[in-house]
Amino acid sequence: MHILLTNDDGVFAPGLRALRKELMKLGDVTVAAPALEQSGVAHTITLLTPLVVKQVDDDDGTTLGWSIEGSPADSVKLAICELMARPPDLIVSGINSGANAGINVLYSGTVAAAIEGSFFKITSIAVSLELAEHFDFPHAAKQARKVIEQILANKPANGSLFNVNLPAHSRGEPKGVRVVPMGLGRYGEGFERRQDPRGRTYYWMTYTPPYDLKGPETDVTALCDRYITVTPLHFDMTRHDVIPEVAKWDWKD
Repeated sequence: MHILLTNDDGVFAPGLRALRKELMKLGDVTVAAPALEQSGVAHTITLLTPLVVKQVDDDDGTTLGWSIEGSPADSVKLAICELMARPPDLIVSGINSGANAGINVLYSGTVAAAIEGSFFKITSIAVSLELAEHFDFPHAAKQARKVIEQILANKPANGSLFNVNLPAHSRGEPKGVRVVPMGLGRYGEGFERRQDPRGRTYYWMTYTPPYDLKGPETDVTALCDRYITVTPLHFDMTRHDVIPEVAKWDWKD
């Protein structure tokens, strides 16, 4: 098996390094990831500036992969179209520093990289680790590999897309795995007003969990309850259920 590994935290991020070591137990791993952190860029692609690519080495002097001065989606697209001799059998994006659950999925560069892979009809998996004071990426990578192995063992259709979130190791071992939908609750939206040393006003976005965690189980609630969450995703945003009704409206040229 040939695996393409990417992320949005940058090619030298410890989460990517840890996951690479585990994925090498499953097959050959090619790394193509942004040169710099690209958190929150969603599915941004680069159209107006060149994509500079450099090969980078691991700590032991062996080749790590490609560093790409672009977004996570750029990295996947460029790797498949230009850098790899053939398309990979699997694309994995992560491990992200912080969960990508609920509506954060829509902002995530980690998830966007996996979505880009699914565009190419390649099974793609995004992996994120819950925010904690200290990230235990090696431990999380082992958990992620086990989940990925189980996904592959069930032979999902080509282009299948999964979002995996892992609870922080500091909260104890996961209770198990939950296959759950993406939560739609709003996160706290706010900004802290500050002034820089020159007296200029600026704002820093604040972060709070979704206001209401009641109701059906989602990736947000299950992760809070210390479960590994697996959410099958798709990128078709069409409201197929309302097309027949909207088609009946009195449309004018």
